[in-house]
Amino acid sequence: PGSFDPITNGHVDLVKRTLRVFDKVVVAIATNPDKDHSLFTVQERLQMIQEAFADFQGRAEADSFQGLLVDYAERKGSTVIIRGLRAVSDFEYEFQMALMNRRLKPKLETLFLMTGESEFYTSSRLVKEVVSLGGDVSGLVPDNVLKKLKQKFKR
Repeated sequence: PGSFDPITNGHVDLVKRTLRVFDKVVVAIATNPDKDHSLFTVQERLQMIQEAFADFQGRAEADSFQGLLVDYAERKGSTVIIRGLRAVSDFEYEFQMALMNRRLKPKLETLFLMTGESEFYTSSRLVKEVVSLGGDVSGLVPDNVLKKLKQKFKR
C-alpha cells in the first residue's frame, strides 16, 4: 500500500523481490479525496503501475482503495501486507501502523522489506521535487513514469 505518486524504481524493486516469495502482489493506492494533493490522479497512477509491471503476466496488480488498509486487505483475501523500509526513521511510523493493523485484524501479518541500496535515498516526494526544478531522475523511476513526469513539469 502507498500513494505511489509516482511509483519509483524502489517500489518496483520491492514488488519484484516480493514476487520471489508470493505468487501475486497487489500494489494498492491508498486514496483520501479530502486530503489528496497528489501530482497524478489515481487513474494516472494506476496506469503507470500497470505499465511498469506489464511483463509480470498478472502477478502484479494495481488497485486503489479508500478507508482502512486492513478492511481492503480482507476484501481482497490478502493475508500479508508488505511495507518497504528505507531508513531507521521509517521504522517507527511503520511499526506503529503494523501494531494497529494487528490489533484491528490479528490474522493479517505485516512484513517489512529493506529497500535495495541503489534505491535507498529515492522517494516519490524527492523525485517530484527534482523534476520540478529541472533535474533529471532517469534511472530512479520506470521509463513510462519519467515520460509522465516530464509532461507534468513541462515549462
